Amino acid sequence: MPRWPDLYLMRHGQTVWNAEGRMQGRSDSPLTPLGRQQARRQAQLARGIDAARFASPAGRAVETARIVFGDQDFRQDARLHEIDIGDFTGRFRSDLRAERPDLFRQGGLGWYDHAPGGEGFAGLEARVRDFLNDLEGPALIVTHGITLRMLRLIAMDLPLSRLEEMPVAQGAVHRVGRGSHLMLV
Repeated sequence: MPRWPDLYLMRHGQTVWNAEGRMQGRSDSPLTPLGRQQARRQAQLARGIDAARFASPAGRAVETARIVFGDQDFRQDARLHEIDIGDFTGRFRSDLRAERPDLFRQGGLGWYDHAPGGEGFAGLEARVRDFLNDLEGPALIVTHGITLRMLRLIAMDLPLSRLEEMPVAQGAVHRVGRGSHLMLV
């Protein structure tokens, strides 16, 4: 089993599209006032952690990272982008459920793997694993909900079937190390 350094994972703060129930995927919308407050909380939680700093290049992740890291530099890495949901990008979750009940019938996150024109879990796993393999030490990472789950899954050497069990909170820091997870809130 590969051993990765300690990870401090953060989901970007709430965005306008999150609040509206709209699917973002690779697209973007700005943080809400609550989202900026969540990022400030993450900054408090991450204070004093000596680690390399990374963020997805998506605007919402970069805005969060600027709040979390303040004056400290961070690297943007495209491998931390959210899963591409293809044709579902920008759509309201409620509309998708009504139009495509077959994809949502079983609930959970499985529909991400079947979004028309999307990346799927295999593509996400490959790029996230590549990112983890390049790490040289502990890392503070600002990313997205599904990507954060995949990072945790791989770092904890868990099967894909456990992806849905992974809670993700905006405004929290998820510490993953030595096969365990602790959510700092």
